[in-house]
Amino acid sequence: MKKTMATLCLLVTLLSKTSAQSIPQKLNELMTAYAKNREFNGTVLVAQNGKILLEKGYGFQNLPMKLNNTVATLYPIASVTKTFTATLILKLVELKKLSLNDKLSKFYPDYPKGDSITIENLLTHTSGVYNYTQDSHFMFNEAGKPASQQKMLSLFKDKPLDFSPGKGWNYSNSGYSLLGYIIEKVTKMSYYTAIRKYIFEPADMTSSGFNFVALPTDKKAIGYYSDSGKDYNKQAPWYDSTVVYAAGGIYSTVRDLYKWHQVLQNNQIISKNLANKAYTPFKQNYGYGWIIDSVYNRRVVSHSGGLSGYRSNFARVIEDNICIVLLNNTERQGLNTITEKLLAVLYNQPYKLPVVKQTVALSTEILRQYTGTYEVEQQKLLIEIKLENNNTLVAYPVNGPRSVLAAQDETHFFDIEQEEVNVSFEKDSSGKVNKLILDIGGKVRIGHRID
Repeated sequence: MKKTMATLCLLVTLLSKTSAQSIPQKLNELMTAYAKNREFNGTVLVAQNGKILLEKGYGFQNLPMKLNNTVATLYPIASVTKTFTATLILKLVELKKLSLNDKLSKFYPDYPKGDSITIENLLTHTSGVYNYTQDSHFMFNEAGKPASQQKMLSLFKDKPLDFSPGKGWNYSNSGYSLLGYIIEKVTKMSYYTAIRKYIFEPADMTSSGFNFVALPTDKKAIGYYSDSGKDYNKQAPWYDSTVVYAAGGIYSTVRDLYKWHQVLQNNQIISKNLANKAYTPFKQNYGYGWIIDSVYNRRVVSHSGGLSGYRSNFARVIEDNICIVLLNNTERQGLNTITEKLLAVLYNQPYKLPVVKQTVALSTEILRQYTGTYEVEQQKLLIEIKLENNNTLVAYPVNGPRSVLAAQDETHFFDIEQEEVNVSFEKDSSGKVNKLILDIGGKVRIGHRID
């Protein structure tokens, strides 16, 4: 009997070890498939309960130099920067140097309607302040040049508010730039110095900084874009840190961002109470610098980012001490979908490996019948379908990036940059197309034609 029990215990131990060992293998298998399918080109880190399960680079860091991405490759993290800006604001609140109810006019007395815009409004994108990145002329022509605070303020200060403060929601990089300038006024130091003092140094983030343009070429990932959606081999323009600033100016590595997760997890920067407030949805699933969602009945707090040539995603499941970092140096979308699949591996949930889809050519007449505007009721989202060059359907979501659609057959299409984004069309009894079905990684939404 004792021998039988000992054998059973040994089998349980072996099975447990096999299962634990299989998770890193599954994670790598998944990321390898995405890299092979050209849907991921960058560096990934996945950690759970203080243990790093996967930390690896995939694809090219620098095409001319023939360098591959590694765990040490430096990337601009774009809007993931907002998690740092928001946390530093909360740190100043904790130190009683600021209040969430402080008005913008306290720091900028002549700011239009500044007496009705609070710090909390800026944190939660409910200020109504015009988002300067909507100025495509400036972003195309001036983004690579250093810009003064006066220059940046001139891009949005005198623009009409999108809505009365607190009465709506609109993602605003301008709002986070203002938070950065307020940090400077309160701390009497530059935003960059303040972030280093209050966050980078306590977190031992020695590979993070701001002036990405000045980094040695062999240390950083070069950003690439594609004209066709297939070959990402065109170098993207640089963004100066003074332009993206407190809304998107930090560069880092996957390991440094894991350190960021750890100090947040251990409440080393701000108190648990303040952190929980930051992780509570204020409006549109956005808290104080964090996007809040749920997966497998677990709360996920995250932020994504995008600059020309780069994409990033930083996701945390606080309850289970999970951290996922994806830094990508091509403009491929879909990091949220990859994050969800990595979580599926960790939670032993079903998932599918990405596959290369086959396409067919359709006539102009067939494609033209799908053009029009569709309303996705679940998200209050409008999507306009256009026919370009008489041979390509392109989806234009309101306030979202355009998506070029490739046909699998006469009614089924997919986004050539996010092959798990599927679009199909249905007809009514009269034969007219009246419905769009949007399937993103198995999440199905229906859009009804409204024109």
